Amino acid sequence: MKFIHIADVHWGMSPDSDKPWSRERFQDIKDTFSKAVNQAKTLEADCLFISGDLFHRQPLARDLKEVNYLFSTIPGVRVVIIAGNHDRIRNNSALLSFTWAPNVTYIMGDELESVYFKEINTEVYGFSYHSVEIPENRLDHLKVPNNGRIHVLLGHGGDANHIPFDKGAMSSLDFSYIAMGHIHRPEILIENRMAFAGSLEPLDKTESGPHGMMVGEINEVTRMVTSLKFIPLARLQYISLAVNVTPATTNTELAMKITQEIQNRGGENIYRFRIRGMRDPDITFDLDMLSARFKILEIIDESEPQYNFSALFAEHPSDMIGFFIQALQKPEMSGVEKKALYYGINALLRTTDERS
Repeated sequence: MKFIHIADVHWGMSPDSDKPWSRERFQDIKDTFSKAVNQAKTLEADCLFISGDLFHRQPLARDLKEVNYLFSTIPGVRVVIIAGNHDRIRNNSALLSFTWAPNVTYIMGDELESVYFKEINTEVYGFSYHSVEIPENRLDHLKVPNNGRIHVLLGHGGDANHIPFDKGAMSSLDFSYIAMGHIHRPEILIENRMAFAGSLEPLDKTESGPHGMMVGEINEVTRMVTSLKFIPLARLQYISLAVNVTPATTNTELAMKITQEIQNRGGENIYRFRIRGMRDPDITFDLDMLSARFKILEIIDESEPQYNFSALFAEHPSDMIGFFIQALQKPEMSGVEKKALYYGINALLRTTDERS
């Protein structure tokens, strides 16, 4: 039995909502989900498991119709879905009256239930969220009958407020495979037994690395997973990079270095840069023009001006500059204290220059 496992699609979300590429990211989520559905047909999967948060919020009827159309294009694939904390079942949910394509099973109850597919001897278990949080451990003690069927569990959780579990206890459960959602980083928790699929697309700056889907196969006789691998699908990645500068680095040179880093890794990705090292005190890095050319989420300047405080104090032993250095400089300084010293010295030096 071959399966595809995805989770945390967050259909309807607009990542980086304050950035000009947000609308593009909104569409990326839909396009990558469509790609995952198509992969189920291409790879001739028997099942497509969606472990919660298919939708970013309560889905409207039009959202359900769009997603259901995609499922209808893979009639030979059995789609099984549970709701997560974001798309939890509510009393007025459009899900309650929606009619899915014949190949789709949406497990909507808040207690464990299952659906059995006789032709592939596979029983899929799960339950949906009906509240924002479920702080109880509801997974690692589950029992299933020893009836010769392939047993698969869909779950959504993994932190203190969303179905915490003990990985060791999960390994002793009688499930062939445990398909988890909620944690957005893909990870195989138990080899050939249990995995977080991660979000299909990275959804914010903390979600670095590749994103996509899990693809696995279960032997019909042993009822054990014989292969499980992660396949990247996301259109882009969030990439964090540090760029080092020296007192000789000019604004133009730094802009060229950042541009080269982006070109080497791909202009479609979204970047965060940290500038580190010592810079010329007369240089102020202005990189706004790069944000108009590339997807740059932020540039954090952690560089420090290379002042010679000993020479400055010797030159200004009895004026405001000398007093300021003497008052603020000490062997161990925090980042805030360093900035106060650098900004203060810079302001005093500029005042001196203007008066001279």
